[in-house]
Amino acid sequence: MQLDSVRVLDLSRLLPGPYATQLLADAGADVIKVEDTASGDYARAMPPYTDEGFGAVFDAVNRGKRAVALDLKSSEGQEALYRLTADADAVLETFRPGVADRLGVDYETLSEHNDDLVYCSLTGYGQGGPLANAVGHDLNYVGRAGMLDLVREDENSKPQIPGYTVADMGGGLFAAFSIVSALLSRELGSAGGEYIDVSMTDVVLSFSQAVAQPVFDGDQPRPSEGELNGGYPWYDVYETADGKYVTFAALEPQFFMAFCEAIDREDLTSAHMSEGAEREALREELTEIFQSRTRDEWTEYLDGVEASVEPVYTLTETLNDEQIASRDLIWDERRPRIGFPAQGSDVPEDSGRPVPKQGEHTGDILREAGYSEAELQSLVESGVIVDAPTDQ
Repeated sequence: MQLDSVRVLDLSRLLPGPYATQLLADAGADVIKVEDTASGDYARAMPPYTDEGFGAVFDAVNRGKRAVALDLKSSEGQEALYRLTADADAVLETFRPGVADRLGVDYETLSEHNDDLVYCSLTGYGQGGPLANAVGHDLNYVGRAGMLDLVREDENSKPQIPGYTVADMGGGLFAAFSIVSALLSRELGSAGGEYIDVSMTDVVLSFSQAVAQPVFDGDQPRPSEGELNGGYPWYDVYETADGKYVTFAALEPQFFMAFCEAIDREDLTSAHMSEGAEREALREELTEIFQSRTRDEWTEYLDGVEASVEPVYTLTETLNDEQIASRDLIWDERRPRIGFPAQGSDVPEDSGRPVPKQGEHTGDILREAGYSEAELQSLVESGVIVDAPTDQ
């Protein structure tokens, strides 16, 4: 899973695109973060801040990348990017449709300098359709994709904003997957260069596989009625004696039976997969049962019982959980962050490489592209590049 020989030009900002390229950087790719010569990535200045002065979000998704600062509105800055493109394997951009064309960094233009280039555009609604140029953020995308409507207790309740930015992270993950897939196709000889259009709204809609099928048959899933969003009392969230919560996901009969046996209520086993009044009676019973112990008492009591009962943790509790610790997911050689979420015989490890300052590697990278010292000096003096670490 090492991408050491892969070079990616990252023209993205904020969260979705940088998360995609962070996954690639964690896997060993040489990710070159291309920023403008003014403010750079907006996330650099977004609170809260790390001790080093970076925005915490920026710090989380830009570790180990190299940074160049180019004025892409200038012909000299465009030429510098073209020379970098010649040795690149992939480009990721998150501009609104049409912006890359105006800057001269669109797929058609860059592929003239590298016909094997994999180019991915990651946007909210994709490159086509009536919303292609609409502004938006994660909340807009999950609302448009039908997810937000189901994140509420019933039809009279207000939709609840998910705790994680599902569209941002899902879009970034799918962009990274698409880039690696395209690179693999290229290496297998199935394709050369390729253009990829990823819509974050499309990605969230693709997550609806388990609930979308009835819609095609004319049914409309409603909050707390779908099988996996509160409709089943054996697949739900229950409050415990201390006001905290546990998840109960006993879809399989053996898991539900194990739970009933553990609490000495074998009389409830026949209600599994029940409907109507019997199902609602079971929900009332389970509500009362789970309120008889605290969350942590339930966790201890059912330890080792295959009942599919787990605690609802705060993020702080999760980050200190022994299960998470056992997975080596918290990388902290510099300062803690969430690392690469996979394990195997050849998976990434924490490199300890820092977050780049704006323009920190401009000179080095352009020298690799063949620029002379005189050319670099001229570009610095004209403001086309930033060739020194700057305040973030």
